[in-house]
Amino acid sequence: MSDTAQALRYTAFDVDGEGGNPAGVVLDARGLDAARMQDIAAEIGFSETAFLFDEGGAPDRFRIRYFSPLAEVAFCGHVTIATAVALAERRGTGSLRLDTMAGEVGVETREAGGRVLATLTSVPPTVRDVAEADLAAALDALGWEAAQLDPALPPRIANAGNDHLVLAASTRARLADLDYDMDALGELMARNDWTTVHLVWRESETVFHARDPFPPGGVVEDPATGAAAAAFGGYLRSLGLVAPPARLTIRQGEDMGRPSRLLVDVPSGDTGISVSGTAALMGG
Repeated sequence: MSDTAQALRYTAFDVDGEGGNPAGVVLDARGLDAARMQDIAAEIGFSETAFLFDEGGAPDRFRIRYFSPLAEVAFCGHVTIATAVALAERRGTGSLRLDTMAGEVGVETREAGGRVLATLTSVPPTVRDVAEADLAAALDALGWEAAQLDPALPPRIANAGNDHLVLAASTRARLADLDYDMDALGELMARNDWTTVHLVWRESETVFHARDPFPPGGVVEDPATGAAAAAFGGYLRSLGLVAPPARLTIRQGEDMGRPSRLLVDVPSGDTGISVSGTAALMGG
């Protein structure tokens, strides 16, 4: 059997088994070098595929690497959730420690409503200003106007493992109408090493809608982005836009027909942000 065939295919952050973000999961990647992992990720064609390495240490500790169809990425939330669920379904629920390029990420799995719910805790997030020229270029590539941004949620670069430009739309209609210049945005993101642009609209104090253009991964849009959700939780805490401890719901993927639900827990202090979700094995 080829090592591509050994890859499991899950959809993470699904809603009752529907929607979610497809993820490739290779639970035993021993013997695979970076070039082969990149090839497998490209052959699978999902936004990311995870490769897990059991290096014979503690039974709950693994090294993990993430590849999009085009490049290796430091951290990916949805495929981490999928990996944790896949392991729990085969080995039982509990705690995991994953060594990523971004640092150690803890994951907890438990039974909830007859399914496995996985919760990852990111590295401590950081938030910084975005250069005016980069912001202008991003808005131009998106076809957005500065007047269409929500002034209560100012543009920032948020990081909980990798960088995301956070832009908040003032209306749900502005978020729904996404038709951007993929080449221009991709070039800007490559120059700045942004993983996604996290576009959000605030429905209520704790409910947000999100869309994530993902040109660096060769994907027009990501239907559920755990890394961006964690970064966004850090963004809200850093700017005093939520009162921690707080639980947020992010609804993503609805405009592309893949509804996804991400639960984000924002603790007090400067610790990591927790993101929870389910994952379902894909048929076929």
